[in-house]
Amino acid sequence: MAWFSLIIAGLLEAFGVAMINQLHIKRNWQTVVFLILGFSLSLALLSYSLNFIPMGTGYAIWTGIGVVGGTLVGMIFYGESKDWRRLVFIALVLSAAMGLKLVS
Repeated sequence: MAWFSLIIAGLLEAFGVAMINQLHIKRNWQTVVFLILGFSLSLALLSYSLNFIPMGTGYAIWTGIGVVGGTLVGMIFYGESKDWRRLVFIALVLSAAMGLKLVS
């Protein structure tokens, strides 16, 4: 359950980052509420997960999911560059997070 919570926390972090970008596009109270909810739930689930997962591993995976998720959301929904080099570095972040899971 802790790993599932950590994955959801990372996805909610990426959602929060997307809401920051959305706030720059359209300022309204719904976006602010989604931003606050996304980050609040993300941190709550991260906190729960770290009761069972080593802090360094959990934080690195949470951050990695957020980085990859935020980058992919930017590419898919906001027209950011899809250059192959960006994809290579996203793969490196993912492989590093998986490597931490394998060795811990």
